[in-house]
Amino acid sequence: MGKKPEDVRFAKFGTVSFTKTTRVNDFIDYLEDSKVMYTHCKKCGAEFFPPRADCAGCLSSDMAWREVSGTGRLVSYSQLKYAPVGFDGDLPYSIAMLDYGDYQVFGRLDGDLSLAEVKIGMPMVTVVNELPNGQLNYIFKKA
Repeated sequence: MGKKPEDVRFAKFGTVSFTKTTRVNDFIDYLEDSKVMYTHCKKCGAEFFPPRADCAGCLSSDMAWREVSGTGRLVSYSQLKYAPVGFDGDLPYSIAMLDYGDYQVFGRLDGDLSLAEVKIGMPMVTVVNELPNGQLNYIFKKA
């Protein structure tokens, strides 16, 4: 029997990929299908974004994928003028948190969105975004 090849799909995520493999590599397949997904624990009902392979509450590994859909509300945002190594070429950029009711999603605001338009509580959607280098991420756009 040959050795199973390493699953390195996660190397395709984000501006800078700090890991090429995780137990939630399917997240990349969903992004490639234009879907942003979170995980749901089938045992206790907890919701997780970013997706998790195991529940932090009951420790179950019986997780289901669910799509981030509909409209979220902007809870918080901040414009970054300093960034970790590898992200300095993106500066300035804005990070934010959207509340979807049962779960929250952390990510970047659409770079084409003027901060003068951004207001706490505003409706936004989470969409897949392809970066110039072919990498995938997701961003928040005005609903």
